Amino acid sequence: MSHLVLALGLVLAIEGLVLALAPRRIEDALRFLASLGLDQRRMIGLASLAFGVALVWLARV
Repeated sequence: MSHLVLALGLVLAIEGLVLALAPRRIEDALRFLASLGLDQRRMIGLASLAFGVALVWLARV
């Protein structure tokens, strides 16, 4: 459970840092994502999921 809380804390810290340092870039990224089709967004999400799982797996090995 402590690993889950640690991971959530790291995600929130990184997201907060990005929002604090580059809010316009986040708006640009959201506009870009909104311009993509549903299938393209789904593939980006699945690729991100796979990359995240791979990183967690590598960190645990």
